[in-house]
Amino acid sequence: MTVSGACAFRNNLKAMAESTAILGVISDTHGLLRPEAVDALRGSYRILHAGDVGTPEILAALAQIAPVTAVRGNVDTAPWARTLPETELLEISGVSIYMLHDLASLDLKPEAAGFRVMIYGHSHQPKIEEKNGVLYFNPGSAGPRRFHLPVSVGRVRIVACNVTAELMELEI
Repeated sequence: MTVSGACAFRNNLKAMAESTAILGVISDTHGLLRPEAVDALRGSYRILHAGDVGTPEILAALAQIAPVTAVRGNVDTAPWARTLPETELLEISGVSIYMLHDLASLDLKPEAAGFRVMIYGHSHQPKIEEKNGVLYFNPGSAGPRRFHLPVSVGRVRIVACNVTAELMELEI
């Protein structure tokens, strides 16, 4: 799915080069980082973890691939996880991205706040949908299989302010 719209960058070669990013998106690892997930996330400019990390070693391993931004999920209750924010706002390549673990806890209107992308997890159900010009993206669960759902991660591509998302089911 592609979402386009206004984007904050000047029309020059440097800005165009800086306006391209590939984001690896992962959620609900629950302490398990599969080699297949690591392979799928290679080449990412940044990795976004939408919560239920499970252990700090997961974030350390992901940081070997690319810089990591993570939010705290409902299973992230250990002392190390208290440093993780419940929500995170990023601007990458001129695109505003809001992250949280459980979409049901969202207490704002993303379109009114100017967000272009909502990254979330919790349900373990991979999903891509657009509502009111905002891309809602859940990469599914990359950790232990639950509820007969696929094990998956995702990718968000930002190219000259156009946002494309894809899901990648892992072969396990």
